[in-house]
Amino acid sequence: MDTFKVIIVEDVKLELKGTEQIFRSEIPEAEVIGTAQNESELWKLFRVAEPDLLLLDLGLGGSTTVGVDICRQVRARYPQCHVLIFTGEILNERLWVEVLKAGADGIILKTGELLTRDDVMLVMKGRRLVFNQPILEKIVARFTKSVMDETVRRDAIINFDIDEYDERFLRHLALGYTKEMITQLKGMPFGTKSLEKRQTELINRLFSEGERNGVNATRLAVRALQLHILDLESLQPDDE
Repeated sequence: MDTFKVIIVEDVKLELKGTEQIFRSEIPEAEVIGTAQNESELWKLFRVAEPDLLLLDLGLGGSTTVGVDICRQVRARYPQCHVLIFTGEILNERLWVEVLKAGADGIILKTGELLTRDDVMLVMKGRRLVFNQPILEKIVARFTKSVMDETVRRDAIINFDIDEYDERFLRHLALGYTKEMITQLKGMPFGTKSLEKRQTELINRLFSEGERNGVNATRLAVRALQLHILDLESLQPDDE
């Protein structure tokens, strides 16, 4: 591959020196044309020469939002410039999501294997969503949990014979809707008395005989959550 120009944004001098060394010793195709410790210094560099790659730290001057704003501006103003995040924000998953939404090509956490030539070259070849091992492990763990939770939920719906209207009824009870409010939902073809009957049937299905006495709508909704019939993370109301 031909040589390409790089600007590094890092506000910790020792880490900046180490990152420059990685490029010098491991990525000979890269030409570091400038380094910046803050946003002001970065835009001055861009006025001199546009890089092919911006290696961007997220936490600048104690702020975690500056890096996201820089990424968003670079993607808007310099669409041909790749943006690779190199950050010590190893626990701030929300920040990872924000910078990916802002257009970053990938995120390398400052832990584990750190920055490698392979990571950089993948970005320069147009690969999106480039991550190093620590963040990949987190992504796989979240994906695995999501799949397992969905499997448990699907099995619970089958085992307890939950149909579409049962699920909608239980979900809106969990959201604090009264039966009268649920009857007003779009496409809900039941009156209050029919929902009361459905509630009794659900109690009989979800509770053992010795547990059914005194179960109200709130307890029923909690039970549906405990049995994974409802997913707490996707508990949203239907259009009314």
